[in-house]
Amino acid sequence: PLTGRLGAPDAEPVALYLPACVNSMFGSCGDGPGVGAAFEQLLRRAGVAVLVPEGIESMCCATPWTSKGYAQGHEVMEARVLNRVRAAQPAGGRLPVISDASSCTEGFEHILGQDGFQVIDVLGFTAEHLLHRLPAGQKIQSLTLHPTCSSTQMGLNDQLVQIAQAVAHTVQVPQDWGCCGFAGDRGMLHPELTASATAVQAEQVRQLDSQAHASCNRTCELGMSRATGKDYQHVLELLAAATA
Repeated sequence: PLTGRLGAPDAEPVALYLPACVNSMFGSCGDGPGVGAAFEQLLRRAGVAVLVPEGIESMCCATPWTSKGYAQGHEVMEARVLNRVRAAQPAGGRLPVISDASSCTEGFEHILGQDGFQVIDVLGFTAEHLLHRLPAGQKIQSLTLHPTCSSTQMGLNDQLVQIAQAVAHTVQVPQDWGCCGFAGDRGMLHPELTASATAVQAEQVRQLDSQAHASCNRTCELGMSRATGKDYQHVLELLAAATA
C-alpha cells in the first residue's frame, strides 16, 4: 500500500491521505495507473506533499458495516481510524484528511467529523490546491462524466466538472444520469439492479460517444463500465495523463 510521505520530497505535508480500499481491491480500468498513483503523480508535479498514516492497509471508512447494519463492526473500525489519524498528526498540528473515493470520503466524514477533523474528497483538494500549480495539459477531445450519489450529497459535482474541463475540450453529463445501483457490493451480487438503474443513462452515454469516461468512485466506475461497455476511470487518472 501507499504509505508515508507522498508527493514533492521537499514539501511539508499539508494533509493526511487515506487511500480507499476499494481502489486497491478493484484496481483501474484498462492500463490506467489507478487513482492513488495518479494522485501521487499530480502531487509531485504541483510541488505538494501529503502523509499516509501507518496501518492504512487495515483501515476503512466503515461503510460496508454501516450499510449492512453491523454496528459492532462499525464501532471497531471507527475506533481504529480515529486512533490512527490522531496518532499521525504532527505535534501541535491538525492536518485535514483526504480520501479518494466519494462514498469513502462520506464515510470518513461521519467518523472523523465528530472529532473535529476536516475531511476533504480528493476532488476538492485537487481543485483547490493542485490545479493551478499543474502544467498546461494536452486535452482530449471529449469526456463524459458520471456524478455519484456521494459526490452530489457532498456538493462535489462542481469540482468534478472543473477538473474534467482541465482534461477535455468538451465535458458532458448525460441528462438522465442517476444512481448506478451498484451500491457497494450489490451490483456484484445482483447485476440486474445496475442494469435496470442505468438503462436510460447508458443509452445516452452511447449516443454521446465521448473519447473518455470518468467518475469519482471506483464501484460506481465498475457499474457504469458494465452498463455502457465503456471504460470508466477516476477523473484524476485522466488529469494525470493530460498533464504528464
